[in-house]
Amino acid sequence: MKKLIWNTFKHSPSVLSVALLMAGSAIAAEAPLQNLGSDEGSVNQNLAQGPIEIAQAFDSRPMPMDDPSLAPVGVSDLDNGEYMDQVTSVTQLSDVQPTDWAFQALQSLVERYGCIAGYPDGTYKGNRAMTRFEFAAGLNACLDRITELIAAATSNLVTREDLAVLQRLQEEFAAELAALRGRVDSLEARTSELEANQFSTTTKLNGEVLFWLSDTWGERAAGRGVAKSDEDKTETAFGYRVRLNFDTSFSGEDRLRVRLQANNNANFSGRDLTNTFMTRLGVDSSGSDNIIINKMTYRFPLLDGKGRIEVAAQGFGLDDFLDPITPFAPSGAGSISRFGRFNPIFYRSPSDAGAKFDYAFSDAIKLTVGYAAPDSEDPREGRGLFNGAFSGFGQFTIEPSENLAFQVGYVRTFHPKDDVNLTGSTGSFKARDPFDGTRTSADSINFEAQWKITDGFQIGGWAGTLFARPEDDTDTDDITILTGALILSFPDLLKEGSLGGIIVGVPPIVTDGGDDDNLKDDDTSIHIELLYRFQMNDYIAITPAVFVITNPNHIEDNDTLWVGTLRTQFRF
Repeated sequence: MKKLIWNTFKHSPSVLSVALLMAGSAIAAEAPLQNLGSDEGSVNQNLAQGPIEIAQAFDSRPMPMDDPSLAPVGVSDLDNGEYMDQVTSVTQLSDVQPTDWAFQALQSLVERYGCIAGYPDGTYKGNRAMTRFEFAAGLNACLDRITELIAAATSNLVTREDLAVLQRLQEEFAAELAALRGRVDSLEARTSELEANQFSTTTKLNGEVLFWLSDTWGERAAGRGVAKSDEDKTETAFGYRVRLNFDTSFSGEDRLRVRLQANNNANFSGRDLTNTFMTRLGVDSSGSDNIIINKMTYRFPLLDGKGRIEVAAQGFGLDDFLDPITPFAPSGAGSISRFGRFNPIFYRSPSDAGAKFDYAFSDAIKLTVGYAAPDSEDPREGRGLFNGAFSGFGQFTIEPSENLAFQVGYVRTFHPKDDVNLTGSTGSFKARDPFDGTRTSADSINFEAQWKITDGFQIGGWAGTLFARPEDDTDTDDITILTGALILSFPDLLKEGSLGGIIVGVPPIVTDGGDDDNLKDDDTSIHIELLYRFQMNDYIAITPAVFVITNPNHIEDNDTLWVGTLRTQFRF
């Protein structure tokens, strides 16, 4: 138990201070026990602060909401080594001078007892405050060291005067020492019980459940050979999605994730419904509620924590590989529309399995490069890992300050015959498959930014350009597809953890048809979304939201469509 206390507190300022107070008979003569703490920054001044809560050592933060924020390991977080080792000379402490009243005491503790440690910057921080419980923990640690010296027959190092001071200190703090031992004993018992009954010593389970109430209002849009309707073709729907994540670490720095998912949520884009991709929700499905392995990935650090490799075998989109910086990217806690989550012509490029490499040049600049394929497990000709659809991508993340971030990315994609989707099913039908199923290659550029103006207001957005060409006709000029959005977010609106948002953007649109003007979209749709995620507590959030689409399918004759939702998120 004493070893546990020492390991817990050996780097705290309280231990350093307690070591100072126990410097031997010379200090006892200068500062009698009853007067200890009469100087500024003393022990007695801080007794009113109350006992330390040992439970604070556990990570009690709520589970992250969704990928990519489900416990992502940032490159800058992979570094280890928080503390300085045992010092061997008091001169290693830069803020302790030979003229200081405590210099001789510290020198004695270092050279005679080895009962002191410093901070990573080589300082002692002797003026920091502590509680009586912290003092008791430090006293117990030094008692351990004295006991070791006596047991090793080094009585010439432990003087009678030292032992007398230690006895007086032990008597003075007997109650605190007993209480501390009781707390540690209780903690050890609880830890043993958890270890005996836990699911796995290496695996943690977390999950999310969504309840999703939704409906649309407005006439069915014309497009893809379907005529406009003067009736509202949809009814109110109530769907759900369930996710269970099994996160395993073998070294404490790596992570293997396996996710199980069941999803049955409304998709309003059908020909017999709204007949437009622009009404799709952030979470929808084909109507199947089977439980599937939705995600499988493994990542680990390298290059002294500046780099990281992630290999995915199932369920990884480019938004998982590249991490959008918009606050509305998470499917369970962000935008309620498919378009509003992030740039669809970039982050919805072909992907399912693949690998990426992150490298942090500094705290402000990170590079990500990688390769992904949607049919890596299919050995048929024209498919597989390297002979079918693919995405080769790269992205720079630049954070010049805590309040400002940019991302610039590029992706090269290939889409096989009759399997072309340039927009992730978010914009017009022309933009999704402009060459009627012909093999297509494309280059997409993404730029996004976020600027935190105040604690309660943030502005950002994205802009994307895609250049596409049919691979069966090399003489055809590239067509151009554009998309963009302006995002206003209001963190902690009305309640801490809540989030308000306004998203205004243009879903993917063909602005230049190359050699064929018929490929261009005639008009422009505008997406306007309002949402408010009310965080009831760490585990439950309710999001009422609405978004409106003007000129659906980029066709002026189509009437405005409205989509309303009420999403409830449960996390555990």
